[in-house]
Amino acid sequence: MGVRFLVTGAGGQVGHEVVALLAGRGSDLIAADRALLDVGDRDAVMAAVVTLEPDVVINLAAYTAVDACESNPDTALRTNALGTRHLAEAARLVGAHLCTISTDYVFDGTSPRPYNEWDQPNPTSLYGLSKLAGEREAGPGATVVRTSWVCGRHGANMVKTIMRLAAGDGPIRFVDDQHGCPTEARDLAGKIVELALARRPGVFHVTNQGATTWYELARTVVGWAGGDPERVEPIKTDDLTPPRPAMRPANSVLDNAALRLSGIELLPEWQDSFRSLVADLVAHGRAQT
Repeated sequence: MGVRFLVTGAGGQVGHEVVALLAGRGSDLIAADRALLDVGDRDAVMAAVVTLEPDVVINLAAYTAVDACESNPDTALRTNALGTRHLAEAARLVGAHLCTISTDYVFDGTSPRPYNEWDQPNPTSLYGLSKLAGEREAGPGATVVRTSWVCGRHGANMVKTIMRLAAGDGPIRFVDDQHGCPTEARDLAGKIVELALARRPGVFHVTNQGATTWYELARTVVGWAGGDPERVEPIKTDDLTPPRPAMRPANSVLDNAALRLSGIELLPEWQDSFRSLVADLVAHGRAQT
């Protein structure tokens, strides 16, 4: 008998890729988007998990509107923290393994080097705080995948924003003082499934390899999309107008140390995967979606 998966947040950009991957393998799969399962509703979560009896729960449900979290802390905590608590409780009842997704925003960005899995988190935003709370609610036996700067073929993301701006006129301004690791959603989905199936406990940083800034990423994407990279101008975070409500970590580069030291294959360099992503978006006209 095969492994039965319950995927929450199946309507998101990573959710789409995880569901497509599992469906392509012929897995026994229940894909639950927000309309089908509200993870913040304990009764609904308990009923779903006890009825479906999955072997693996992959929790991709999240409130990811970083700036909106600052003015809606209860919404962020209900989904990102309490929702994970409910899934962890239900998973324990049926003996399922929980894999949940977290973020580079659990760090304050002041480190002079990349962050590894054993560095002390210190979130400076409500979003980061709520996701760190979710990590703790998942429990010691769960797989926690921290990632960053995720972009893919589905949903809104920065690559699509860059391409949409490039289709217009005038300069395009992106910050050059935030450093991180871009992560392609399809690549991330594959590693999430791999770790979840293996029931690997603990925190894993999972990003494409290599670090950059939003400014350099924008220049690269504009060039790949056939535009003029010189239209992209650098700007400092403090000069953004209007200023962003949530603080962004200046350095959120994640060292994938747990994968590397465990002998688990790392994701490709970000340029390799994002070049293919941009080509796909151009070919299918998806940058506007």
